[in-house]
Amino acid sequence: MNPIGLISMQYARPFTAEHFPLFSRMREHGFDFVELLVPEIGEMDMKDARKALDDTGLGVVLAARVNLQRNLSSPDGDAYRAGIDYLKHTVDCAKALGARIVGGPLTGNPLVFAGRAPQPVTEEERLARKARCVAGLREAGDYAKNAGVLLAVEPLNRFESDVLCTTQQAIELLDAVDHPAVQLMLDTFHMHMEESSIAEAILLGGRRIVHFQANENHRGFPGTGATDWVSVCRALHAVGYKGPISLEPFRRSDDRFGVPFAQWRAPHEDESDRLSASSAFIKSHLTLTEYRR
Repeated sequence: MNPIGLISMQYARPFTAEHFPLFSRMREHGFDFVELLVPEIGEMDMKDARKALDDTGLGVVLAARVNLQRNLSSPDGDAYRAGIDYLKHTVDCAKALGARIVGGPLTGNPLVFAGRAPQPVTEEERLARKARCVAGLREAGDYAKNAGVLLAVEPLNRFESDVLCTTQQAIELLDAVDHPAVQLMLDTFHMHMEESSIAEAILLGGRRIVHFQANENHRGFPGTGATDWVSVCRALHAVGYKGPISLEPFRRSDDRFGVPFAQWRAPHEDESDRLSASSAFIKSHLTLTEYRR
């Protein structure tokens, strides 16, 4: 059975030592691991965090936080170099915490959350971006391989990235990188916007998928939106996926005009029942979709 996890910013951002007691609650809700944002320097003591995880029997995967200053896609040499160095830092964090996977938009070039609008690029610059990403991921991949860590490249929707948005683009990139430590991460939230068929995209990703995020189209609790979970889980079964599946439910209980839906907020009510139900919902679908009758 796939391990099912919860992303830490469901509770807090940044996630620090004061939040470690939440690990036991995650276990109580039926989660097997937590997906933590890669801590910035000084944000979290790695030894304390690993002990807290071990004490609760909770596994961990990491999510990278790229920006324009650490950016594999950048034509600026300093930002490009910083992008590679940052991926190496994420590997060091993974090793310290006992994580095997670091996922996220590793290619960089964030859009809306970096306050940057997409801009057209020439064919020359498009190819140059690809070359920078390939070279950077190969170097970071060598570092990750030596540490026993996998880097999982995640396509984002068109409002959050202008270099990697679809599974097909990710496959093109991974073919060019051709490195065993650089693989694929998929997120159904982004796939709803960019894929004509989520199931077909999963089949395309195949054995390269090492991390999967099971999120609703509106990023709410699984089962409350438009996602066809039967076809999603059947596709995961078809490709033999047994890796981690994390849930990233963001609250959206305020439908007043002008409220920014993209703005994260901490919970202000007890969500225990919904979190437990979400874990059970995905686990039951994974189990039942192995059987077609």
